[in-house]
Amino acid sequence: MRRLLLVLLAPIAAATLIAVGVLYPWEGGPEQYENSGGTPVDGVVTAATAGPCLAPGEVRVGEPDPDDRRCLSVEVSLEDGPAAGTTITKILPLEPSSPRFAVGDEVVLAYSGAEATDPASYQLRDFQRGVPLLVLGTLFAAAVLLLGRWQGLASLAALGISFAVIIVFVLPAILAGRSPLPVAIAAAGLIMFVALYLTHGFSARTSVAVLGTMVSLTLIGVLSAVFSAAANLTGLDTDTSTLIGALGGNVDARGLLLAGIVIGALGVLDDVTVAQASAVWELRRANPALTWRELYAAGLRIGRAHVGSAVNTLVLAYAGAALPLLLLSSLADVGLSPILQSQDVAQEIVRTLTGSIGIIAAVPLTTVLAAVVAVRDDPPETEKAAEDADEEVSSPASPRSG
Repeated sequence: MRRLLLVLLAPIAAATLIAVGVLYPWEGGPEQYENSGGTPVDGVVTAATAGPCLAPGEVRVGEPDPDDRRCLSVEVSLEDGPAAGTTITKILPLEPSSPRFAVGDEVVLAYSGAEATDPASYQLRDFQRGVPLLVLGTLFAAAVLLLGRWQGLASLAALGISFAVIIVFVLPAILAGRSPLPVAIAAAGLIMFVALYLTHGFSARTSVAVLGTMVSLTLIGVLSAVFSAAANLTGLDTDTSTLIGALGGNVDARGLLLAGIVIGALGVLDDVTVAQASAVWELRRANPALTWRELYAAGLRIGRAHVGSAVNTLVLAYAGAALPLLLLSSLADVGLSPILQSQDVAQEIVRTLTGSIGIIAAVPLTTVLAAVVAVRDDPPETEKAAEDADEEVSSPASPRSG
């Protein structure tokens, strides 16, 4: 049975590596376009005063008009850049959509490259968030290591490799003009093999999860391609339009939408397939007399409970990300049907429902594969001994034996 799994998975792994090699932009990516946003420069707010919108040195004569716009005068001490150590003053309009800056805020400015001491050469863009994000990332890693120990360390390594695949392969390949959907499929296959085997080890159980993930991911890709074409989804949101403008139209917008669906669904599929395969193996370990049909029936009962929460997680994740869009659409007061059929909302519906169908299909598919393989898979004696040793260490001593 293990040899059969190897025969099934080896060609897929080879095809994944070949696809990555073919799609990688060995000739180099596109030339960097000029960043109109300017060079980032860090600073600290030293003073912030609300008042009339007056230029530095300008004085208002007479009583202010109550209807006049109000602005925030912000003094910023530059921490780096060509004018580090100097202080500039920026006048910002006080509008509902504008951020509020206060004394002590660490901010980021955009330097245009003109006169370094001229306040007009800078635009106050955003807050510095490096330290809070670093602390949160450290807490996340500590929680994973505390609960998962060595397996947690392996999962963190797999997470790092997944990010590396996206940064080193996916982004350069798409920017170089490769079709986004094949790039996403190749990247998903590479991430799937590396993440699952690195985290859960080389075993028949993991191989079943890989097969279930691969087939379900293929189904998601096919369904998303069919229904995005049927619904005439263009994929041209604000970010994609900006990217196309920067690259001169060398991006398949719909393919980029499909690539996002495939990569986004991979993480949830991993969770479902690994959980189902593990459940079947544990059922067999608890009762080795079960047939594969009995294993399948018991595992499917577990899967039905799991799939409900997994689909709900996927739907709520997409709904949460699109919440501002949903609120803006609801203000139009044109009825529910036009809102659901709009480009931005419709692509989220396709993304959510195709991913959910893939998750639903993954449960019976992975369960039946796991049941057929588990009844024929005898773990090596070393694995049994290791599991027994773990049980002896984790179980409390009885009062009689001490």
